[in-house]
Amino acid sequence: MAIENSVTTLMPELLIATNNAGKLAEYRAILACLRLTLLSLTDAGITVDVPETGTTFDENAAMKATEYARLTSLPTLADDSGLVIDHLGGRPGIYSARYAGEDATDRDRIDKVLAEMTSAADRSARFICVAALADNSGEIVASVKGTCEGVLTTEPRGSSGFGYDPIFLPADFDKTFAELDPETKNRISHRQNAALKIIPFLQGFFDI
Repeated sequence: MAIENSVTTLMPELLIATNNAGKLAEYRAILACLRLTLLSLTDAGITVDVPETGTTFDENAAMKATEYARLTSLPTLADDSGLVIDHLGGRPGIYSARYAGEDATDRDRIDKVLAEMTSAADRSARFICVAALADNSGEIVASVKGTCEGVLTTEPRGSSGFGYDPIFLPADFDKTFAELDPETKNRISHRQNAALKIIPFLQGFFDI
């Protein structure tokens, strides 16, 4: 009797430069259309924390993509994202993740923002995400930007998502990012907006 041989085709690996479980889950959902294996920094055995010393989202995204690609010799997708609030002159911006201090929790950061917005008549804000793709040697292949416009609520609402999601009400919706189901959030988010722009570059790079 003939024995059938099974051939397993390994999917190309792409490093997502994060250990944030929420961000990684979003990328896995958004890039599910591509035959890629997405790895976190932990998956790649990386414990080095590349400092974000840039002055713009673009600089920080490129810096992380370049350095982690060089450390792992893996093509790397890194992003820098944050909440930009008009009343606060663009803050917290690139400092969103550490706005209330290095060891602050999401709730600490939310509370700090809401305290600064107490007297604000204009609550307009937007999430910005810049995603940079670097090849195995650390050369930048592409850099794209995604945005999601909205306003800030006066108190946290919802338990899904992460970061400032509980106080961000996207335009044309009556639920915060943290109240929306993941599929809906991924469809309208700043990260989705950026990912859709980076997908053609991923397809070209991996020839998929």
